[in-house]
Amino acid sequence: MPGSSVKMLGKAQGLPADQVFLDLEDAVAPLAKAEARKNVVAALNEGDWGGKVRAVRVNDLTTEWTYRDVVEVVEGAGPNVDCVMLPKVQNAGQIQWLDITLTQIEKAVGLEVGRIGIEAQIENAVGLVEVDAIAAASPRLETIIFGPADFMASINMRSLSVGALIPDYPGDPYHYILMRILMAARTHDLQAIDGPFLQIRDVDGFRAVAKRSAALGFDGKWVLHPGQIEAANEVYAPSQEDYDHAELILDAYAHYTSEAGGRRGAVMLGDEMIDEASRKMALVIAAKGRAAGLTRTSRFEAQ
Repeated sequence: MPGSSVKMLGKAQGLPADQVFLDLEDAVAPLAKAEARKNVVAALNEGDWGGKVRAVRVNDLTTEWTYRDVVEVVEGAGPNVDCVMLPKVQNAGQIQWLDITLTQIEKAVGLEVGRIGIEAQIENAVGLVEVDAIAAASPRLETIIFGPADFMASINMRSLSVGALIPDYPGDPYHYILMRILMAARTHDLQAIDGPFLQIRDVDGFRAVAKRSAALGFDGKWVLHPGQIEAANEVYAPSQEDYDHAELILDAYAHYTSEAGGRRGAVMLGDEMIDEASRKMALVIAAKGRAAGLTRTSRFEAQ
């Protein structure tokens, strides 16, 4: 949500999203940066965010605004900031700078050292090439985010439809980028988040783009408009059928590997063979379903 808009900051508090980020970067004009910081601090301290993760996107480290963003927001609202998002990250040193700066501020104002997390946006070719080092740069790092619009510009991609397929290209032009980010994130046990879809009224287009990153294993996607939230929650949660099936696999595997179940390592669940690899896959789907608030509609019964 743009940090300069008090009205939008207030509206964001009631939306059914897992996280809200308050923006000091692209959504704020250069002459409005100082005012936006004050608005963000006030919204964090006075608003009711209902358990949402509260992130603030500061300006990137090639600008003159970043250090004041970090200092003013964390000194002014540190107990109510969960993450600082650094855009256009190009190397591990930029994450390390933010880590050190956060530590100094936390010590200076008496905050718990290390509680505030970091989210890194990959938005250009340099950042993607360095994404492994970036992912390993700090224990504060929680999330790696794909920033499609700036990335497209950085590689001279011939399209103005952010995140959408390109008719002249026989495939998904973002597959390598998304998979590269995902591999770095999973190697270091981080979240991987897909970036925004700018055509905010085209919910079907949003859903189609989201399904591609969800299929790879991404944890979520940015929304720019309340109308996109329902589609995002739908796409990144498993279907009821898949959730039920995952829970059945977990129950069946736990039973058949137990003493009572015969201590077997590979068994049949209906027409499907399940083993340890099946259990690991089911754990992923079950965890996503539980996080989405799904409830089971079937139960395992030993035969």
